[in-house]
Formats: sequence, structure tokens, C-alpha cells
Amino acid sequence: MIYLQSFQMPTRYDEENYFANPGNFKAKRTCYTTKYPFDLFRYRELPEFYFTDITIFCGNNGSGKSSILNVIAEKLKLERNAPFNRSDFFEDYVELCDYQLDRAIPKESKIITSDGVFERVLDIRRINDGIDSKRSDLIDEYIAENSPNARPNLLQGMDDYDRWKRVSDMRNKNRSQSRFLKENLMRNIQERSNGESALSYFVDSIQENALYLLDEPENSLSPQNQLQLKYFIEDSVRNFGCQFVISTHSPFLLSLRGAHIYNIDETPPEECKWTELDCVKVYHDFFAEQSDKFH
Repeated sequence: MIYLQSFQMPTRYDEENYFANPGNFKAKRTCYTTKYPFDLFRYRELPEFYFTDITIFCGNNGSGKSSILNVIAEKLKLERNAPFNRSDFFEDYVELCDYQLDRAIPKESKIITSDGVFERVLDIRRINDGIDSKRSDLIDEYIAENSPNARPNLLQGMDDYDRWKRVSDMRNKNRSQSRFLKENLMRNIQERSNGESALSYFVDSIQENALYLLDEPENSLSPQNQLQLKYFIEDSVRNFGCQFVISTHSPFLLSLRGAHIYNIDETPPEECKWTELDCVKVYHDFFAEQSDKFH
């Protein structure tokens, strides 16, 4: 399903006109330490990008592939799950961009970044740490209330009912410690490795019939989980009406079936096959040199 048809970043001419505009007082001020994302692509001659069901921006670290996704996301006003690096000039830059749609972008569309994935993993860890801490407190309380030295459990009035009921439950001979804990404590969120939690975040976040921008989704994913994400994306396109724009240098994701790939390291960026990319060739050459060790 195609929602976003094309996107045009500001040209060198657009940027020069922006700074030459006599009415643009912000551009003439010297108090700013950066005018990002201006100048990032000024001399790169970015083409108008055309999108298919799966479009990939590939490039080395610092090539600007993540910046392209952030600019697109801001121009389309997509939901995002984490803050990103921006400057006082970011909105002005986005204003100079243009795009064409094939159909209206669904409200469920969003950009998913590695920072958002890391936050999900940390949130799960924080929740489980809180549950573990409360479990420890409940065990100490249970042991104290069932010790020979425990004070009599007397009801002092209706305001004291909750405490009295709690202590009564702990002292109930038919309620074991484990049963008491189960009834008074939520279970830990399913324990997973960071990679499994990251993969589950993508699966949970990506719904039917929407546009998704994925910024380096391979971060925190093992090779096996990168393959699982690849198959999930292909299924989401084939069966569930999704469109993806992805920044990555993962060979597994670059091999996505039918992906339209832009090599951002080239000037101007060029369309290419995934097998022509240097970041793929380096793996191929390395394993070719080590082929005798696999027998």
C-alpha cells in the first residue's frame, strides 16, 4: 500500500535563498551554534525521493539517513515515541520541504526510533524492579505478622478496616505465603532479553494500514531477531496494507523483498541493489575469506 509517494528536501538554491532573504533576521543572528539541518545536504544534490511499499535509506554513520527520516516525520506530522535532535532552525527547514501523497496518511502512522525502543526496554525493567521490590516488602511483612511476637490484630474502627483485613489475610492458616503474594502483587512483565523486548516493541507498535518510518531498527536486535523483523515487515506489507520507510545498514533488512534502496553515501544519492552496497559487500568478503572454517 502506498501512502507517501514522493518527498523533496530543500535544494541548494532553496537553502541559499533562505539565508539571503533580507527579512530573515534569525538567519543573520550569530548566537546560534548550529543551523541543523541546514547545510547537512546543501552540497549533496538530494534528488526527489520516490517511495514504494518498502523504501530504504542506507549510509554510514553520519550520512544523514536518520535526519531524512526525522524531517519526513515532522513534515507529515507523524506520531513519534521519543524526542530527537533538533535545532531552532528545524521547523524552518521542514517548511521548505514538499511531498506528494498517493492516499491520505492514516492517523496510526508513526516514526519508531531506536531511542523509543530503548525506552520500552528500560520501562519493562523499571516496572519489574518495582514489582520485585514490593514482593520483598510483602514477604518481610508476611513473616513479621506470622511471628510469635506479632501484636494482636484488633480492629480499631472502620478507618482501620483495610489494615485489619490485610493482616487477617496474612494470618489466615489456609492462605500460604505464595498464595498471598499472588493475590496482592501483579506478575512481572514477561522476562525477555533486550533483543526480544525490542522485537516485541515493533510487533506491538505496527498495526494494519499505516505508514511507518523505522530509524535503524536493527539496534538491540540479534541477527536472528533482525531476520524475524524482516519477515514481519514483509508480511505487514503483503497482507496488512502497511508502507515502510527505513534507515538501516543491516544486511538482513536491506534484503527486504522488493525494497527500493537509496545509497545516501553517494553524491547525489543513487538507487541501487542491496548486493551492491559496501556495507553488504564487507560481510560477503569477510565470510568468503573464512569459508574454509565452516566445513
